Amino acid sequence: MECHDLKLFTSLAKEHAVNPRNYGPLAKFDGHARITGPCGDTMEFWVAEREGKVERVAFVTDGCGSSRACGSMATSLAEGQRIEAAASLRQADILEALGDHFPEEHCALLAANTLKAACANADQHRDETTINRAPCATCTRQCAASTRNTGESDRAFSDRQKLQSRLCRIRRKIVVLSGKGGVGKSTVAVNLAMALVLTGKKVGLLDVDVHGPSIPTMLGLEDKKIEGCKDGILPISLGGLKVMSVGFLLKSQDDAVIWRGPMKMNVIRQFLQDVDWGDLDCLIVDSPPGTGDEPLSVCKLIGNLDGAVIVTTPQKVATVDVRKSITFCRKMQVPILGVVENMNGFACPRCGEITRILSAGGGKRIAEDMSVPFLGSIPMDPMIAEACDSGQVFVQSYAASPTAEIMQAIIAPIARLLEAEASHDR
Repeated sequence: MECHDLKLFTSLAKEHAVNPRNYGPLAKFDGHARITGPCGDTMEFWVAEREGKVERVAFVTDGCGSSRACGSMATSLAEGQRIEAAASLRQADILEALGDHFPEEHCALLAANTLKAACANADQHRDETTINRAPCATCTRQCAASTRNTGESDRAFSDRQKLQSRLCRIRRKIVVLSGKGGVGKSTVAVNLAMALVLTGKKVGLLDVDVHGPSIPTMLGLEDKKIEGCKDGILPISLGGLKVMSVGFLLKSQDDAVIWRGPMKMNVIRQFLQDVDWGDLDCLIVDSPPGTGDEPLSVCKLIGNLDGAVIVTTPQKVATVDVRKSITFCRKMQVPILGVVENMNGFACPRCGEITRILSAGGGKRIAEDMSVPFLGSIPMDPMIAEACDSGQVFVQSYAASPTAEIMQAIIAPIARLLEAEASHDR
């Protein structure tokens, strides 16, 4: 961030941005983590502990003044705390300490997540013979599931370890949300997933719309049934894409799923815990409309989602509800990758001219009003409906169309996020 933008900071935030505390790596440390956020900024944290407390903590970042301020404040809050308390510092704690109206909330989330990962890494230097200590079944590092919670049963502990062992093999987890039904959320999720596959990524698509699973129809997989294997449940494969949906469990597409909250939670847990996803670059989760049981279960079970894509249509009746999805993400500390405005005008199949049917610009106004990225607008295109009804992926089957090019441009920032992660791994 350039110096003139520091005027937006409180005096305390400006002090941490210009002269960050605890800046630079530690020569001796017990825990270390390096994370690149959706904005492209990278943070590294080092933690030295003594008798279960944070004795010293330091960080570096290649980001702007906002990243420096958040990293500096995170280290200040963590020093002298017990490892568990430092690891539990939240985005909101950092923002509150920096002062009201801090302009770059995502930097605080990146700092909190990196500090948490460094503290978790420091745990592995503790006594490995502790009764509550056990690594994930397939994970080579210690993680949150390695410690038994107070009063946790053997079964619950084992299930949590199994869930974490699956999630540890998935680099990025992204949820597609909307506060309103019928806005084309599943269409965005399907095309996002396949576009990433076409770039060479290993991608999973999880449909958690329990009452209206449309992913099997959109992918032409309505007649597919899931099978078991020694490692759990096999997802349905489609050209490099791994897919799971409640729709695969139904005897008939006319069957209604009549479940309350706990049943929904259980099936979503099973899809994450028992499905043999293998190693994935990204898991796309298609969530039903609203901010109820399904998206809440996804956030609780996955823990640290890498981002959310919010889908809306332009008119006010949709955008009012979609704003609630952004508020939901902020309360659940899920980074918002951006807003997609769907059905922004009708694209003539003959000449390509866009005719405004619904009021335009609602998605962009949401993004501006709520300070989140705007990824772009997709017009109504008869070929999209044709592709969905025939079980084809639009961005693949109609790749040369102008609307497919618009979709690719919308998806590009998310693809770059995965590329940045892959470069870091190398």
